[in-house]
Amino acid sequence: MNWESQLQKPLSPKDGTAGIERPRALAEQISEDPNPLLTLSNRHVVSARQFDRDTLTQLFRLAAQYESTPALMHLPLQGKILISAFYEPSTRTRLSFESAWHRLGGDIMSITDPKSTGMAKGESLADIAEMFNNYGDVIVLRNNQNDSVYEMLDALRIPIVNAGNGIDEHPTQAMADLYTIFKWHPNLLDTSLAEAERIRIGIIGVPGRMRTVRSLLILLSKFASAISEVVIISDEDQPFSEGQETELLAAGLSIRVARSLNTELPALDVVYINAIAWVGDSFEAMGSELRLSQRSPLKPDAIILHPLARGEELSTDLDNTPHNWYFAQARGAVFIRMALLTCIVRRISEVMDTP
Repeated sequence: MNWESQLQKPLSPKDGTAGIERPRALAEQISEDPNPLLTLSNRHVVSARQFDRDTLTQLFRLAAQYESTPALMHLPLQGKILISAFYEPSTRTRLSFESAWHRLGGDIMSITDPKSTGMAKGESLADIAEMFNNYGDVIVLRNNQNDSVYEMLDALRIPIVNAGNGIDEHPTQAMADLYTIFKWHPNLLDTSLAEAERIRIGIIGVPGRMRTVRSLLILLSKFASAISEVVIISDEDQPFSEGQETELLAAGLSIRVARSLNTELPALDVVYINAIAWVGDSFEAMGSELRLSQRSPLKPDAIILHPLARGEELSTDLDNTPHNWYFAQARGAVFIRMALLTCIVRRISEVMDTP
């Protein structure tokens, strides 16, 4: 098909999951309780460990409201300034945070190159934090050093949100991942699910050095009652960092490590695949056998999640199939970040009455 014929086609979402029906169903599944969200007021967000089940559930409800009722949206962040500080390259995370802030009526100052800041002159993160206090109301920080966000905390008088720190964590990506799963099946929030209704999740990657997977596993442990098993599919002998697996097992997750992707796929309801792992300051691709395509033996109703950007591990021939929930995952990240930012900036009371 040439480009001229493409221009004659109406625009529509490839994945078929961008309507309001699914977020509306999720919002209706959750009883409103503003109290957990009020605890987020003026708080830093650096780790998935900070969140309990009730707070996450109410964040999902507010995100679903934002997604399903855009015409009724308030602008609770008018007059507020976000400092978007991305000292590591990013497209989806940076743009989704900035889109979320703009949709809420706020203004943005964006840093996309550390060479244009005092860091290039050797300025410490603590000193940079002192400057940020005077210029904005919230900071979103991405940095390729594990300790970067923690080094700024003592000097900060405004909230900071961790948008990825080295191989450590990426908590808001994990929120977007769970938000997608619960839009897919809102009934998974039921704490009394029968074993037959629980899902099996396969995570293709290395939890010990993939920040998205690390945060995802922490948040999944808050909803262990919905999960029969998490299967870590990796070609490494020890995919976990020290103490990581023990922590997750203690939180109630049933975890198993496997090597063969195709052997596991027919029994998986959710398949989470990630393209890259951090190794120092470079990226390392996963094993060549850990790839998905239409030839993969996927369960007919299974969904695929991927934090993107993707490489050869996720074939584009899956884009037009019902398995594709990774585009919905990217879309939903805007709304979950809208919900979180609203709460952090103490404007939750202005939107709780939104139908």
